[in-house]
Amino acid sequence: MNQQAVMTGLRNVQRSGLGTPMLLLVILAMMVVPLPTFLLDILFTFNISLSLVVLMAVVYSKRPLELSAFPTVLLVATLMRLSLNIASTRVVLLHGHNGTEAAGQVIHAFGEFVIGGDYTVGFVVFAILIIINFVVITKGAGRISEVSARFTLDAMPGKQMAIDADLNAGIINQEEAKARRKEIAEEAEFYGSMDGASKFVRGDAVAGILILFINVIGGFAIGTLEHEMAVADAARVYTLLTIGDGLVAQIPALLLATGSAIMVARVSTAEDMSQQIIKQLFANPRTLGVAAGILGLLGVIPGMPNFVFLLLAGAAGAAAWYLAQEERKRAAVRAEPPPAPPKPETREIGWDDVTPVDLVGLEVGYRLIPMVDRAQGGQLLGRLKGVRKKLSQELGFLIPAVHIRDNLDLKPGAYRITLMGATVSQAEVLPDRELAINPGQVFGKLKGTPGRDPVFGLEAVWIEQTQRDHAQSLGYTVVDASTVVATHLSQLLQEHAHELLGHDETQQLLTRLQQSSPKLVEDLVPKVLPLGVVVKVLQNLLRESVPIRDIRTIVEELAEHAHRSQDPVVLTAAVRAAMGRAIVQQIIGLDDELPVITLDPSLEHLLHQSIRTLSEGSIPLEPGLANRLIQSIREAAERQEMQGQPAVLLVPDGLRDFMARFVRHGVKNIHVLAFAEVPENRQIKIVANVGRAE
Repeated sequence: MNQQAVMTGLRNVQRSGLGTPMLLLVILAMMVVPLPTFLLDILFTFNISLSLVVLMAVVYSKRPLELSAFPTVLLVATLMRLSLNIASTRVVLLHGHNGTEAAGQVIHAFGEFVIGGDYTVGFVVFAILIIINFVVITKGAGRISEVSARFTLDAMPGKQMAIDADLNAGIINQEEAKARRKEIAEEAEFYGSMDGASKFVRGDAVAGILILFINVIGGFAIGTLEHEMAVADAARVYTLLTIGDGLVAQIPALLLATGSAIMVARVSTAEDMSQQIIKQLFANPRTLGVAAGILGLLGVIPGMPNFVFLLLAGAAGAAAWYLAQEERKRAAVRAEPPPAPPKPETREIGWDDVTPVDLVGLEVGYRLIPMVDRAQGGQLLGRLKGVRKKLSQELGFLIPAVHIRDNLDLKPGAYRITLMGATVSQAEVLPDRELAINPGQVFGKLKGTPGRDPVFGLEAVWIEQTQRDHAQSLGYTVVDASTVVATHLSQLLQEHAHELLGHDETQQLLTRLQQSSPKLVEDLVPKVLPLGVVVKVLQNLLRESVPIRDIRTIVEELAEHAHRSQDPVVLTAAVRAAMGRAIVQQIIGLDDELPVITLDPSLEHLLHQSIRTLSEGSIPLEPGLANRLIQSIREAAERQEMQGQPAVLLVPDGLRDFMARFVRHGVKNIHVLAFAEVPENRQIKIVANVGRAE
């Protein structure tokens, strides 16, 4: 009953949030209030236990962020140990003249049993502990903490860009991107805190040295001057008590310093440290075999401890033999031939033997096969599924599945993307490396294989996976080969979305709309408009990157204007005007001001005349004028891009379709809008006027 009451009280303290403040008050009280010896024994034992628990938690943690509170725990444990030093010093100096048991059983045990009652041995042991803690562990951990903190902060921009690239490629969603950004921020804070916490450990080691000399000198003076002890007795008693006190404090300090060093020196994996060591050190039987051979040679040398060396050589040799047998068994399992396929039946060919053309295809060289094989840990299939899901949600219709096959005619690391059986793009990747892309401003060069990003054509370098953090710290955006292929496919699917939408996909959209608006669909197709015209309008929208998610608005506009014209160009213009708010928001977001490029009035008049004569079979524009116009629009669009603003060409309603087709292949990343498509709540800012007569 009492134990249950104690546990209930502890839980109440935890819920109230008073646990940490109470612990800090207890630590401060130990510095001021004299403590009895039995309470000192309990606190010293608790301090050693706490250090062991922290060390074991570090060893069995899989990632440093699992112990994000470690710097705070390190600080509190250091304060507790220093408070115990002050409390024990008070007891030693006040009651040390009564004998070596005056400061409690723990200090007495470390002074008598651990060092055999010889304070010379105690000095040597204490000095060795200080050297190990201060010179080796604490100094190394502090250096690693500084380097880790610096490289983690330098790598943050590259990691953020990698997350944005995965998000844009559809590999992750918004929630996963938010979680990864939070993890990056927590990682930077953790290593920054560890950099500061390592200074506490280093200062604690220095304090241990100073406290030892202060206690020895102070105790000797108090024993000889105040208590009239003999010089030899005072030196023996106070030195033993001081060394015992120092050892009791330095052993937990050494454990915590070791835990701190392990925390900053380890690599984040899905395994704890013991599993990593066993897996990496003893995975190769040749390692143990060579070690057994060397130990055996040392064991037969006369004068050496033969039994010990031969015993260890036998143990290492047995372990090597066992690991070799296990490796042979695994190799035999992998080498077993697959079952023979059943013999094909002889039958007449039919329509089932005619293979239809894949709407979207991905052909890979033989070195890329593991990327698309889940059994070999390939991630490309999952990422392609993410790309399809993201694009389907953004564009408004279901992107067809990607049919993947190997092609021995390709280079080993090459891949080819096809639409309707025709190749639209191909590139080459290195599956065992990662691509470090230069976004435009980096702070150093990388060693690796030069290449280019197949999506945007940026300069890049194929690097080893171990160089990833270094490349990100220099400002590079680092992605693996699967991400490169997935991003490339995503870009091509966006550019050719209008080719992927056909009659079946359009009918599916209308069927889904009919569930909520049955009358609207029944009155339009096929009574007023044939399905082919609706398909053409939707394709026109997708060709200019206008999503068709708002299928209700599109169908309503078609139903309203179908009685006047069934020309897909005219109907597309009407739909775009109705969707102007969404189109403009897609370009400039929530900004009130729309920067636009306009045409000179004289050029607009000339273009109107050219379009009218086009129906009579004449050329719409003189070639020289067309080239000058394209060049002027391209230069204006590039200036907008350099300023970080979208390039928008604003033209009269009757010229929009002609100008959109005119600049489609000559100017990249430009939006062509009609006056009717600009909402009333957006202000127009003319940034350039092209086509003036020279």
